[in-house]
Amino acid sequence: MALTAPPVTVPLPRAPIGVPAPDPTASWYERVLGWPVAGGPPAQLVTGVRFDVLELPADAGAAVLRRPLATGPVALMGRRMRFLVAPGSAEELEGLLDWLEWGGVALDLAALGAGGRITAPAPPGPLVGPGENPRGAAVWLRPPEQGCEALLPALPAPGQGSGPGRCEDTAGPGLVRLVAAAATECHRARLRRRTDPAHRIGTGIPAGGQPRFS
Repeated sequence: MALTAPPVTVPLPRAPIGVPAPDPTASWYERVLGWPVAGGPPAQLVTGVRFDVLELPADAGAAVLRRPLATGPVALMGRRMRFLVAPGSAEELEGLLDWLEWGGVALDLAALGAGGRITAPAPPGPLVGPGENPRGAAVWLRPPEQGCEALLPALPAPGQGSGPGRCEDTAGPGLVRLVAAAATECHRARLRRRTDPAHRIGTGIPAGGQPRFS
């Protein structure tokens, strides 16, 4: 009489020991937007490749967002707001501030370009309510979409003028106009902090990480 061997159960493959699981945030940026990501967790978005970043205090940034001004994606992390701008814009900031007659003024306005990194906000999804988002975590105020790089604030193309009134071009909103607004609001915010004690530690951003639009 023939003997029948019992069925063999093959265990499911296991992840290699010591290899961390993929970061879903990093995977989303690489897969959906095609943006280079480094480090983590938390994942870091590499600047100077698909975009540069204009960074300023959150209270000044909230004032910029209240203006009728076109921008690209905008992120908030703690007391700093980050406006995504076209690659190469970081190198133009100092010259633009001089041209706009803000050179030498302490504005707390900076730019990140080639070789820089910012903490990747959580991918766009349902709005985060008050108390649901860790304090100081990076969040999108104006989230990115596929192909948004083509519409980032940039300098005008050659022959299209370079003044604040002529800085719109077919590639996207003008970098000059955005820098002018950011410099003005940074200066105003600095003066407010000097004269109003309530603004010395405030950011203009209420609980929940969303700016006041009025």
